[in-house]
Parts: sequence; C-alpha cells; structure tokens
Amino acid sequence: MLNRLFDIYERIAPISTELKEYLNDTIKCVRLPKKHLLLVEGQVCRNIFFIDAGFVRAYYAKDGKEMTSWFSGAGEVVMSIKSFLKQTASAENIELLADSTLLALSYSQLQFAYQNFSEFNYIGRVLTERYFIISEERATVLRVFSARHRYEDLLKKHPEILQKASLGQIASHLGITQETLSRIRRSKCAF
Repeated sequence: MLNRLFDIYERIAPISTELKEYLNDTIKCVRLPKKHLLLVEGQVCRNIFFIDAGFVRAYYAKDGKEMTSWFSGAGEVVMSIKSFLKQTASAENIELLADSTLLALSYSQLQFAYQNFSEFNYIGRVLTERYFIISEERATVLRVFSARHRYEDLLKKHPEILQKASLGQIASHLGITQETLSRIRRSKCAF
C-alpha cells in the first residue's frame, strides 16, 4: 500500500532504505466509511492523511449552513493545514464522501522524519510548495472566474465529483446556489 506513496516521493527525490523502513513502521493504514469525520471543528488536526482510495471534503459552518472549502481524491494529501502545522484548534471539518483507505502520519512522526532524513525534508518542502500553488489557483478561480468556469474547472480536477458529492456541497464550494448550479448543468455548454 505504501508503494504508491513511495512512487510519489521518489518522483521528487530518491528515498533511502532507512526512510522507507521508518515510514513502513510508522504510517498507519486506516479504512473508514463514508460520512466519517476525520476532523471536527475545534479539534486539533493531529495527522496528515494520504488518500489511497476515497473522496474527501472540508467544510465549515456559516450561518447554520455547511460551506465546502475543498475536495480531494485518491493520490492527494489532506489535513487542516493551519491546525496541523500550528497544532491548534481547527476551524473546519473534514468528512469522507466515500468509503476510504487512508495512510496517516502524525505531526510528531512527520517532524521526526524531517529532522532525521534530509531527503524527506526536501520532499516535504516540494510538496508544501505544490500545496500552496494549488491553494492559490483555487482561490483565484473562486474569486475571478464565472460560476460556469468554476464548475467546469471543478469537473476537470475531480471528474468523479458528481458521483461523490451532493449538489448542495458542490454549490457551496462554488459560492453559488443550488438553483444556479442546476441552471449551469442544464445549459448546453455545461459538461
């Protein structure tokens, strides 16, 4: 199961046998059902998760409504970034939208790997840079582009989303109403 994760790491930099052994001994594989909450608002995000199989969303409550922040699928890493890095209470919830298989590494285990394996420190920096680029792209799309463009962009990034997430979750992520989303989906130009 770790082979997929090792392949991702080794595309960035070669990893030592010692690092592989450490991660084999440390990373936990967890299988959790759809609707399971990995993180609840107010909790500290103690683990970073790699999605081996499944689909995840993050959301927060605003005026009694759930507002979806992001979606992630297989091959991606999930966490509440601020809560995880600062080890403080999270403002968001992280929910599984499908039965999922996840690989979990705790904050302290990650810090140990950074301190003791120089190649992992480099890999972590590259992955963090990628996360920030994705985050900025997501923010730009949501702020600058039309609702139709935002929807089409979401479908390109997550083609499985219509089978995994509700229309309400998708609409809240796009910053539109369900009615607007329905009109976009009905129109000839929608995918």
